[in-house]
Amino acid sequence: MNILYFLVGCSVLMALIFLAAFFWASKTGQHDDVYTPGVRILFDDEDKSDENHISKQPSS
Repeated sequence: MNILYFLVGCSVLMALIFLAAFFWASKTGQHDDVYTPGVRILFDDEDKSDENHISKQPSS
């Protein structure tokens, strides 16, 4: 029976930690924009051909 009190105490402590983490995330703006990450996959990436272009002329 003593282990039951210990486990209930641990679960309440973990619930309080997760609740505090949720309030911290809400306060710092982690949940402000929930629309953009879902549609970000639909947008094309910009062409980065200048960075990946291999020069055909020798550098020396």
